[in-house]
Amino acid sequence: MTGAFDDLLAANEKYASTFSHSGLTGRAARGLAVVTCMDSRIDPLGLLGLTAGDAKILRNAGARVTDDVLRTLVLAVYLLGVNRVLVMPHTDCRMSKSTDEDVHNLLAEEHGIDTRSLEFQTVPDQPAALRHDITRIKSSPYLPKDLVVGGALYDVHTGRLQPIEL
Repeated sequence: MTGAFDDLLAANEKYASTFSHSGLTGRAARGLAVVTCMDSRIDPLGLLGLTAGDAKILRNAGARVTDDVLRTLVLAVYLLGVNRVLVMPHTDCRMSKSTDEDVHNLLAEEHGIDTRSLEFQTVPDQPAALRHDITRIKSSPYLPKDLVVGGALYDVHTGRLQPIEL
């Protein structure tokens, strides 16, 4: 694994030379799971005042509560100390600027691949999608009814969170 990853391996050597997290257990020390987007402008630990070990961070395109996110939340709640979940999509999200059909067409035209068997779960109405995803967590038969679930839209231009009420 060299060549294209040399910069990363060098950075890891530097990181490992002062590594101080060996005492962490893998449990969420602050009892928090955050569902957010894969957007590289988002630093979930930093923007929430957290550090390594404080929370479970689940990322995907659009910060959607998919079946895999629900599966991961079940494990996080029952095995890893999570007792609250924040769903946190963001402004200026590529997933909120297209429909699934748009994405399928773009990928077919520009890259020659047929992605119609995939659901990209684009987000034309972010507040509505966020409310839906919060409801999906709260109504899951696999999660405790007293699990605290909230939602907020992260503004990538200001760094601020805007809570979204159900």
